[in-house]
Amino acid sequence: MASTPRRYRGVSAEERRSARRRQLLDAALEIAGTRGVERTTMTAICAQAGLTERYFYESFSARDQLLLALADEIAEQVRTAVLSALSDTECDTAVKAHAAIAAFAAILTDDPRKGRVAIIESAAVPALRERRHELFRDFAALVVSQARTLFGDQALPAPRDEISARLLVGGLGELITAWLQAETSADIGDIVDEATRWFTAGMHA
Repeated sequence: MASTPRRYRGVSAEERRSARRRQLLDAALEIAGTRGVERTTMTAICAQAGLTERYFYESFSARDQLLLALADEIAEQVRTAVLSALSDTECDTAVKAHAAIAAFAAILTDDPRKGRVAIIESAAVPALRERRHELFRDFAALVVSQARTLFGDQALPAPRDEISARLLVGGLGELITAWLQAETSADIGDIVDEATRWFTAGMHA
């Protein structure tokens, strides 16, 4: 007969492992998002999380694996926010596009640590650089698919749609980077408005 997993103060072992993993991810976000990825060592992460290295290795094999998991988590939050904004907005194309782009920007700027990790610090580590490239490509593909949904037969044909989508995602990323580093006088509302105009003018024939 299989033994029942032991619970401690009403919390199962799996729940405790999940909570510790969450602590490690939150610690990595805080350090990488405020002090930079070079200072985001395993020792620093464990100290920030209040956990020993034993618990680090319970969830991750190395620091870079944790950073990849963090980058993927932020990307999924962005993707979910964008798709939710599109499905929840019952208006014309421009309004739906504005809601989606605003949702994209909000995840990366409401908590600037997420923007720094996803866009800026991810360029400093080879494994993260590759994932950053993949994620930008994936978001460009999302722009293409949503443009086809919104514009139907008037959507740009390939490869113009891919070119415009990559320009949009890359340009938006650069503008958010400039905002995060206080290198632009534009605020996030300005950036979202201009990106919306770009999308509505540039993604259909």
